[in-house]
Amino acid sequence: MALPYNLLIVDDQDGVRRFLSEAFTEEGYNVETAASGAEAVRKASARPPSLILLDVKMPGMSGLETLEGLRQIAPDTPVVIMTAYSELDFIAEAKKRGVKCYINKPFDLYEVRYLVKGLLAEKDLTGEMKKNIG
Repeated sequence: MALPYNLLIVDDQDGVRRFLSEAFTEEGYNVETAASGAEAVRKASARPPSLILLDVKMPGMSGLETLEGLRQIAPDTPVVIMTAYSELDFIAEAKKRGVKCYINKPFDLYEVRYLVKGLLAEKDLTGEMKKNIG
């Protein structure tokens, strides 16, 4: 895998942001964090992310509004939804908008790392295939 990747972690809980940021920074990723949807959209505009970890329940912009704003900036960027709730309606709508994965809180860091690495490898492979075909 070609590092560094730019990860955007969006969660209103400071502890979750810090925990994931430290874990992925230790692995060599460039990490940005955002405590709200509006902040996430601003940061994604300034520095396009390679992958987004997005919490569903945050004050201000809803998870779908945030997802929509991020999709306008980075339409092909993999998004992983993080949720502590069983929000099947949201998950179904998010999948319609291109979200492939979601993880339940509390989550296992090993599983999140594995998921992130897999999605980034898939993105790299897809990008290489597009370059070679087109």
